[in-house]
Amino acid sequence: MIKVIIVDDEPLALDILETYIEQFPELQLICRCESANDAKRALEEQRIDLMFLDIQMPEMTGVDFLKSLEEPPLTILCTAYPNFAVEGFELNAVDYLLKPVSLERFQKAIQKATELLNVKSDNKQIDKLKDADYFFVKADKKLIKVNYENILYIEGLKDYVIIRTDQSKIITLQTMKSLEEKLPDTKFIRIHRSFIVSVDKINAVIGNMIEVIEKGQSKLIPIGKNYRDELTEIVNQNKL
Repeated sequence: MIKVIIVDDEPLALDILETYIEQFPELQLICRCESANDAKRALEEQRIDLMFLDIQMPEMTGVDFLKSLEEPPLTILCTAYPNFAVEGFELNAVDYLLKPVSLERFQKAIQKATELLNVKSDNKQIDKLKDADYFFVKADKKLIKVNYENILYIEGLKDYVIIRTDQSKIITLQTMKSLEEKLPDTKFIRIHRSFIVSVDKINAVIGNMIEVIEKGQSKLIPIGKNYRDELTEIVNQNKL
């Protein structure tokens, strides 16, 4: 559910936006605010995901109000004056709606906001995953917990990846790119189009190969030319 506030000193404008919001089940109108001060209180009291903000208001303009916020919610500016568009986009407004706002134009603005909120949510989930010491993957009809410290390397095979640990081989439906984005880059490095290795498990660099020890045996993994520079930088940073 996307939590929304409307900020506008015109009751009719508030009514129109509220009517539109009611037609979208993913939106939840938290409050209508007739001034920047009302909006500030609303933002302080609870989490707001999206704000519809009028520009021309008494006491403080919408632009000045937006500038005053340290962490503003996603904002869609609403105004009868098109000359404010450039300044609005400089403030990273999601969209700029000219009054009177049509339902079709409102819907397009909501689509933009929803896409951005989904990206922010995905990024938060990735950050949480990177802060953890483990992750879960689906394999063999169950969710398997994989501890970072146990991973030797990860091998890509079309739409699947093989996670090699100290004790096992886990095959899961996943792309290398999606897994790479979720792994903490301080612990893992991609050295080839088909291989990601645990930095801690690198035993040696031998020419164009990385050596890891898998079940007591030496395992050589190729270094792709497009990945060599990053690996060389890590090696040089820790070379005596």
